Amino acid sequence: MKIIILYLLIVNALGFILMLIDKYKAQKNLWRIPEATLMTVAAIGGSVGSLLGMKLIRHKTKHPKFTIGIPVILALQIFLIVILEGYF
Repeated sequence: MKIIILYLLIVNALGFILMLIDKYKAQKNLWRIPEATLMTVAAIGGSVGSLLGMKLIRHKTKHPKFTIGIPVILALQIFLIVILEGYF
């Protein structure tokens, strides 16, 4: 259980940091982090960090792929946890 919590902390921190870095790069007209990478990090468990990055940094908030996609990924992850833990 501890390894899962550690994994989730790391991947969510990564999701947040990638949003921060991509926002910085966007402001400086530098090479950007691919959207597929940002979505993949959210899909592998970093959806909370990615969502926090979107809200706190105000990044990717005008892109439906992110404003809808990240919350849907988070909802699916919560649903999966509920199912796997036997709450239903």
